[in-house]
Amino acid sequence: MDIYAVIGNPVAHSKSPFIHTRFAQQTGRTMRYTTLLAPLDGFEQAVLNFRETGGKGMNITVPFKFEAYTLATRLTDRARAARAVNTFRFEENKEMLGDNTDGIGLVRDIEVNLNFSLKDKHILLMGAGGAASGIILPLLQQQPSLLAVANRTPDKATALQQRFAHHGNIIGGHYQHFIGQHFDLVINATSASLHNECPPIPPDLFHGTALAYDLLYSSTLTPFLEFASTQGVVHLADGAGMLVEQAAESFLLWHGIRPETQLVISQLRDELRHHAS
Repeated sequence: MDIYAVIGNPVAHSKSPFIHTRFAQQTGRTMRYTTLLAPLDGFEQAVLNFRETGGKGMNITVPFKFEAYTLATRLTDRARAARAVNTFRFEENKEMLGDNTDGIGLVRDIEVNLNFSLKDKHILLMGAGGAASGIILPLLQQQPSLLAVANRTPDKATALQQRFAHHGNIIGGHYQHFIGQHFDLVINATSASLHNECPPIPPDLFHGTALAYDLLYSSTLTPFLEFASTQGVVHLADGAGMLVEQAAESFLLWHGIRPETQLVISQLRDELRHHAS
């Protein structure tokens, strides 16, 4: 039986086994998918041990996506652009293909599941860390009018602006730089929701916003989405759909078939509600 895993620290909370088990049932694949807790200073050894014992592929979660990028022997274009890897496929001759499916997962959730076209839109991306880095290129490939990156430390946002400038219209700066501007879509890629906090958003930032999207998934509204709703934003979405869509891209990389995602997104939301109650 082919074995796959999600590796991280912490990792016990991961919903990836739940998702991939349903993908396997749906597509008739025989596989086992588990969680793998790696020591913070032992990521590489944990990956190599897993591969040596017959592992075929892995998903990589916090905090190892940058280490996975350096460990890969071959990279997809989107992983190279993100400078972070969330999927390994173990190949012949000990080759380790590194991919990043986060951005395409986000785009598919927004464009297909939420039926929100990114073309010609003004987008504000909050945060300039690994999560933001992984989704910028796929967002720019949808040809928005503007992608603005806001960060508490503006230097990080302007560094991303310089890195991706030749892919589309992108600017970076502090949150205050964007006061008074209109954004159709605001995406929270900060870690604030993990700590049950809200990023430092100027209230008028949501003026005219059609969709607020938090990369974190939860059984209830995150503080960011709660705040957006008080500012009149009607369409609110968390990262549950993105999680399933990025998993489907990983599954495609491993098995050559893309599973249907709509039902699994619905099942995941039921699972989150069940564990919250």
